[in-house]
Amino acid sequence: MNDSAGRKKKDELHAYLMGIVQNLPEKPGCYQYFDSEGTIIYVGKAKNLKRRVSSYFNREHDSRKTAMLVSKICDIKYIVVNTEADALLLENNLIKQWTPRYNILLKDGKTYPSIVVTNEYLPRIFQTRKINKKSGTYFGPYSHIGMMHMLLELIQNLYPLRRCHESITKDSIAAGKHKVCLEFHIKNCKAPCVGRQQRDEYMQHITEAIEILKGNTAALERSMMNEMQRLAAEMRFEEAEVIKKRYLLLENYRSRSEVVSSTLHNIDVFHIEDNEKVAYINYLHVVNGCITQAFTFEYAKRLDEQSEDLLVAGIVEMRSRYSSESKEVIVPFHVELPLEGVQVTVPQKGDKKKLLELSRLNVLQYKKDRLAQSDKLNPEQKSVRLMKELQTALGMDRMPMHIECFDNSNISGTDAVAGCVVFKKCKPSKNDYRRYIIKTVTGPDDYASMQEVVRRRYTRMLEEEQPLPDLIITDGGRGQMEVVRQVVEDELKISIPIAGLAKNDKHRTNELLFGFPPQTIGMKVDTSLFRLLTQIQDEVHRYAIAFHREKRSKHQTASALDRIAGVGPKTKELLLKKFHSVKRVGETGVDEMAEIVGKAKAVIIWNHFHPTEEE
Repeated sequence: MNDSAGRKKKDELHAYLMGIVQNLPEKPGCYQYFDSEGTIIYVGKAKNLKRRVSSYFNREHDSRKTAMLVSKICDIKYIVVNTEADALLLENNLIKQWTPRYNILLKDGKTYPSIVVTNEYLPRIFQTRKINKKSGTYFGPYSHIGMMHMLLELIQNLYPLRRCHESITKDSIAAGKHKVCLEFHIKNCKAPCVGRQQRDEYMQHITEAIEILKGNTAALERSMMNEMQRLAAEMRFEEAEVIKKRYLLLENYRSRSEVVSSTLHNIDVFHIEDNEKVAYINYLHVVNGCITQAFTFEYAKRLDEQSEDLLVAGIVEMRSRYSSESKEVIVPFHVELPLEGVQVTVPQKGDKKKLLELSRLNVLQYKKDRLAQSDKLNPEQKSVRLMKELQTALGMDRMPMHIECFDNSNISGTDAVAGCVVFKKCKPSKNDYRRYIIKTVTGPDDYASMQEVVRRRYTRMLEEEQPLPDLIITDGGRGQMEVVRQVVEDELKISIPIAGLAKNDKHRTNELLFGFPPQTIGMKVDTSLFRLLTQIQDEVHRYAIAFHREKRSKHQTASALDRIAGVGPKTKELLLKKFHSVKRVGETGVDEMAEIVGKAKAVIIWNHFHPTEEE
C-alpha cells in the first residue's frame, strides 16, 4: 500500500513538473529548481528556457550529479529577460545570493570579472575576479569579456595610468625609491612615481576614468565629437578615425543592460495585469543595478477591486515580505502609495522604462502560464472560455457551441468536391463531417460550388429536423460569405451567423470577417481563439483536399483492364496483386495467367493485349 501511494505521489509530481515545463516560454532567462522544503537547489541560465529545462526531463543523464539533481526537483520557477547576456548576469547574481547546493562549479571562486579602481596613493585600474571592498571600488561584473577588455583598453589609451605593481606612497616618492620603467619610455605612463607627473593631474585622469566606468560619458563624448570635427577640418583623417572608434565604443558602452546598470540603485519595480477574476502582479527588486528578487503572484478578485488598489496592496505585501527599504518604486501608472519617504515613478524612457517593460514581460508570461495550466486541468473550462470570447468578439446572442466550416477543392474544375467539418464545444466532431461531390456546376466556379453544397447541407438538415449550427465559417473572404448568405437567408429563410477567414498575399490567415457588409474583427494572431479558428480552417482544407485526392486517384488508376469485357473488379485485383502492373499482365502467357483467373478469362485478356492485324 505504501509503495502504491509512493508511486502515485511520484507520478503526480512528475505530471506537475511536466505541466510547468510544457508551458515555459521559448525566451532567454534564468530557471530555479526547488526541493521539497522550498529551498533553491539549482539556478541555471538559458537562451531558450523551454528547450533547456525540457532537456533535464526528456532523457536519461549520464552524470550522477545531474540525475540526483533531477530526482530532488519539486518545483520550478523562472525569470524572463530580454537577452542571453542578461540571463548570464542574472544567473551570476542569483547564485551569489542563494548559493544553491548543486551549483558547485561556481563555488570555486571563479565568477564574471569586474574592474577595480584601487585605493592606493596612485590608484591602478585593472580587471579582477576577487572582490575586496576595502581595497578599492569595483565595477561590473562583465559577462561580455571582450567589452570589458575594450573598456580597459579605452581607458589606457585615453589616460596614461600606471600599470606596474609597485607599492607607491607619498613618502616613497619623496625618498626617491622608484625609477622610470619601460612603460614611461613607450609613453604608456608619465612616471608619477618619480615626480614627472603631478598627482593632481593623475587623480584627475582617475576621476574621468571612473566616470566612464559609471557610464557618465555624455560630456566626454561631446569633447570627442568636437575633437573629431577639428581633426577632420585639418584634414587629419587617420587621427579622427582613431577618435571615432573610441567614440563609438563609448556609445556602445552606454547601451546598458536591464540586469546590471550602474545608474540604478535600490529600486522596486512592479507591473500588473488583471481580468475579471484575477490580478497578476510582478515584483523586481534592484540593488546596485542588479535584480536580486523576482516574484510574480496573483490576487483572486472577490469584489470589483480597481487595478490601482490591487497594485498598492501588492506593493505593500512584497516590500514587507522582502524587507525592502527602497526609496523609489517604479510602476506602470500613478498610485497613491501609503508609505512615507517613498517616491513613485512612472518612467517614460531610459533604463527605468526598460526595467518596467521587463516586469511587464514577466507578468504577461506568468499570466499565460497560469491560464495554460488551468486549461490543461479543465479542458471544458477552456472551451467555454473560447466560446465566450468568440461570442463577445462577434456580438452574438448565444455562445457558438456548434460551428460548421466549408471548403471546395478541384483542379481546373475537374473532380470537384467539397467538405464540411463540424466543431462542437471547440472540438472536432468527426462523425458529423460530410463530403460532397459537386453535381450541378461545370468548370472551376468556387462560388457556385459553395452555394450547391450549403444548399444541400441545410436543406437536408431542415428536412430531417436536425439542429442547425450556431455559426458558419467560410474558408474565404467577403465573396464566399455573400454567396453563403444568399442561400441561407434568401433561399432557405434561416438565420445563422456567418463569418469568414481571409488570407493575405502569403496565403496565411490574417483576419476574421463578420456581418453584412463584412467588417474586420480585431484579433491578435497569437491568441488561443485565433489558433482555434485557424485550426478549423486548416481542418476543413485538409478534409476537402483528402477527398479530392482520393477521388482523383481513383480516376487516375483506371487502367486498360477496365475496358476488357468480362473482367470485373475482383479479376483486376487478383491480376494486379500477382503481376503488380498492367504492363506485366499483358506480357504474361495464357497458361500462367490461367492459374490465377481461369483459362477462359486468360484467353480474353491475352487477345485484348495481342490483337490480330484485322482487329
